[in-house]
Amino acid sequence: MGQTNQIEYKAGYKYQLNSTYTIQTTIYGCEIDTKYLTLHSGLLTIMDGYCWDGPSGPTIDTLTFMRGSLVHDALYQLMREQLLPHSCKLVADKLLREICLEDGMSRLRAWYVYHSVRLLADASTNPKNRKKLMTAPKRISF
Repeated sequence: MGQTNQIEYKAGYKYQLNSTYTIQTTIYGCEIDTKYLTLHSGLLTIMDGYCWDGPSGPTIDTLTFMRGSLVHDALYQLMREQLLPHSCKLVADKLLREICLEDGMSRLRAWYVYHSVRLLADASTNPKNRKKLMTAPKRISF
């Protein structure tokens, strides 16, 4: 009873976090609690099980890019969900660069990554670009 043969899911993710990760940001004045993300007094917590798509664009997923892409994707998701204002994009982009440099990315590549998201990633913060909820199997009418 109450059982269905249909599932709901969202596509477009490559990675799933296996343990909760916390990082201090400079984003204050927003108190956010979602299933996988919290932001309190600038402290961003990304919960075990969070999924993200990793580095985007014409790039390679390397170890020096993984932590930065995780934090960046989480902050952009909060902007898409209108829980963070779009004005936080600059903070998210700078934090991405800082984390990548901390993790050993070359200065040239970090420069390229930062300027790419500054110029080309605005649509990724737009609420119209939320991941769509899909179902399977598709219902067939006779």
